[in-house]
Amino acid sequence: MERQRHVVAIGGGSFVGEPRVGVRVSPLVRYALDLTGASRPKVCFVTTAVGDAPQYTAQMYDAFTSAGTVPSHLALFQMPSVPDIGAHLLDQDLVYVTGGNTANMLALWRLHGVDTALRAAWEAGVVMAGQSAGSLCWHTGGTTDSFGPDLVGLPDGLGLLPYSHCPHYDGEEQRRPLYHRLVGEGTLDPGYAVDECAALHYEGTKPARAVAFRDGAMCYFVERADDGKANEVPMEADRL
Repeated sequence: MERQRHVVAIGGGSFVGEPRVGVRVSPLVRYALDLTGASRPKVCFVTTAVGDAPQYTAQMYDAFTSAGTVPSHLALFQMPSVPDIGAHLLDQDLVYVTGGNTANMLALWRLHGVDTALRAAWEAGVVMAGQSAGSLCWHTGGTTDSFGPDLVGLPDGLGLLPYSHCPHYDGEEQRRPLYHRLVGEGTLDPGYAVDECAALHYEGTKPARAVAFRDGAMCYFVERADDGKANEVPMEADRL
């Protein structure tokens, strides 16, 4: 039987705790893990967006091991860390993509065929999740700080989901006005914005549920209005 396809796009707040003493997965990542249906899910985390920084990789191993998973990672620096990227991703229950530089990440993925491998794994039913760069990437584009402190539009996502995306919606003051402008002028497709500590769960290519672990955290549908501006529709998030 064909497995359902899932993406959990996290606006921010995948991990909680103090990086100097250890972090653990937040309720949003636990929600994604539960979607796998596995008692001890195999998780591959992808750290391209942070340049495969060793200290970040170590934190991910600690957090996912503590969460009762079987973790592995995909690094591209200085060479791919697994012999067959496609086969490795297909063997997972969940793929988690970190935040970081979205533009650099997408360029390297396309160079190494990670984009094709991720799509194949998603189509096979491997749960996809991530925050910031790791939530934007599944969409057609979104807002990014990949090129400097001033946010810009990036209409260059993988396009698994036929919408644009804006993470950190209530966490960075540039996010909401820029997203409204880019959607209103047609630079970005209509899409979904997600607050810190919230996530939007897609089944197939349809939004199925908004979830959050902070009171007031929400998701929003943003579409182009007739006057060339943006119309924002709030989506109540279920508290985890």
